Amino acid sequence: MNKKITILTTLVLPILLFCGSCTVQTALAESDEGFVSLFNGKDLTNWAGAIETYIVEDGKLVSLKHEAGDIYTLDDYGDFVLRFEFKLTPGANNGIGIRTPLASHASIDGMEIQVIDNTAEQYKDLKPYQYHGSIYGVVPAKRGHLKPVGQWNSQEIIAKGRQIKVVLNGVTIVDADIIEASTPKTMDGNKHPGLKREKGRIAFLGHRSRVEFRNIQVKELK
Repeated sequence: MNKKITILTTLVLPILLFCGSCTVQTALAESDEGFVSLFNGKDLTNWAGAIETYIVEDGKLVSLKHEAGDIYTLDDYGDFVLRFEFKLTPGANNGIGIRTPLASHASIDGMEIQVIDNTAEQYKDLKPYQYHGSIYGVVPAKRGHLKPVGQWNSQEIIAKGRQIKVVLNGVTIVDADIIEASTPKTMDGNKHPGLKREKGRIAFLGHRSRVEFRNIQVKELK
């Protein structure tokens, strides 16, 4: 009897393990369905702008510490989900431009989602709309959800019409109607015509500090 059970277990267990593996792989595939990679991990093909201010290092997109410049996708995106991972260095500052024109001031002519080391001493007196994940000048993000400097963070930016949502490490830190948020005026008091743009480039906005990015994917929403 014991011999039969041993034989049965030997035959069935690998099948169960294989099926379990299939389930996991299927779930991962489904979770990525419709997403397209924006960065090939090798070079800056399909990017425009100040590409000399970024480098590719071990499959990562890296903004250079002593360079300031913006790089843009070649295509325009309107409604989409943007996924990426990023790692900050002490005092790092960057940004994600969305629905922005090429060679523009993204936070005014489009929108800028702030990428910054909230814990840095030099940023202790920032305005609420300048901290990480905020729609710069318009909507402040909830704080306290960045991982310690030097660790990888995951982030999603979901743009759907007037609604912009930012999810950091699984926590929603912004979920705002940008027209309501800017009525009767924006938090910084400036005009932000880019809030009314329906589409534009996705951009990485370097500010003379090293930030690493990887697994940059976009899914267009219909």
